[in-house]
Amino acid sequence: MTTPGVDGAVVREERPLTERRLHPVTPLRRAWAPVAVLIGWAAHDPDQAQRQLTRLTTTTLLLALAALIPAAALYGFLTWWFTHFAVTDTELRIRTGLLFRRTAHIRLERIQAIDVTQPLLARVAGVAKLKLDVIGTDKKDELAFLGAEEARTLRAELLARAAGFAPETAHEVGEAPSQELLRVPPTVLATSIALTGATWGTLAAAVAVPAILWLVTESAWTILATAIPLFGAAGASSVGRFVTEYDWTLAESPDGLRIDHGLLDRAHETVPPGRVQTIRLVEPLLWRRRGWVRVELKVAGSSNSVLLPVAPREVAESVIARVLPGVTVPPRTSLTRPPRRAARCVPLWWRGYGLTVTDAVFAAHTGLLGRSLALVPHAKVQSVRLTQGPWERLWGVADVHVDTGANETVTARLRDTAEAQELLHAQAERSRTGRRDARPDRWMA
Repeated sequence: MTTPGVDGAVVREERPLTERRLHPVTPLRRAWAPVAVLIGWAAHDPDQAQRQLTRLTTTTLLLALAALIPAAALYGFLTWWFTHFAVTDTELRIRTGLLFRRTAHIRLERIQAIDVTQPLLARVAGVAKLKLDVIGTDKKDELAFLGAEEARTLRAELLARAAGFAPETAHEVGEAPSQELLRVPPTVLATSIALTGATWGTLAAAVAVPAILWLVTESAWTILATAIPLFGAAGASSVGRFVTEYDWTLAESPDGLRIDHGLLDRAHETVPPGRVQTIRLVEPLLWRRRGWVRVELKVAGSSNSVLLPVAPREVAESVIARVLPGVTVPPRTSLTRPPRRAARCVPLWWRGYGLTVTDAVFAAHTGLLGRSLALVPHAKVQSVRLTQGPWERLWGVADVHVDTGANETVTARLRDTAEAQELLHAQAERSRTGRRDARPDRWMA
């Protein structure tokens, strides 16, 4: 609210701060903390835990449970009661802590992504978790839990304020409309996972390694200690990936590209406009006949790592053009290989390296069987480095590394030394002019 001052100047009046609490179901989640401490102690020292349990009588055990359950419930209630959040004109404040108080002041203009996630039990209860990616922080702040509709409304308000809408009207903006671009069918997703070499590699290792150990040791405990992690890795790369990437939907809206996915736990994520540091097209060997690619990305300060789990190459390139306006994926024919003497450094595999530089991106290719093409917009390059080991120096080749703001490095391997030095200086100049001419990273711009 604004009012005229004594000298005619406009003075902004601070609105009264309204603090809000999380959803009443939240204490049930936090009540598990004391129980988790006991479970952690038992897992850390199982022998001691077993001895302590054998000393307890049935009556003592029941009394302990009768004391633990109310204590856990009280802890959950108190942590919920002393947790508040409020939205001011410039920041989101989150006050937490039962014994030690902590207040997080999250500047709205530094928010670069807000994701809404719903674990399975949260979906049943009709609540959701709000995760915030903030520039300059590695750990995400979160509000868990809010009502599902309240979470989406609050997300829309925070994004509107981050985009520069007036506080008085930000809550009226609502969630920006979206247009669906792509939905990955479950059959296509399952087929792509089955045609990925990593899936079969981990499964083969889970079968072969325990069998070999059994022939050598004949120890059941050794087999279990080896087989369980291997089968867990095989399941994570197949079933776990299918569950996570199920019903992958990509939509376009004024606040970025929206991603919805998940079979059990649903996630509603947003790729912030202008924040993408690196795009990577991954093409496994068995996907080539079908023309499929996987699109991965790096966003500074964000956990988003997948844009498209599987899609036809033409579709993937059209999506990349929306994420990076003005960028066209260079064809393989435009990539230049290292000189033939690079085979002295990396036999055979040197043929899988390639490089091309366009007006918009630095593009580096790696791989002979499984191919990967990394695209870095010039404006996102933070530093350029040239490295040359003794063996590379002998054969007149060098590596050029391009570092981005998402702790990601893209490398042009085994380039001619003179070419690498020229590329080093030219890329530094392209990055400088790219940052100068880049559009501002604003929401809903």
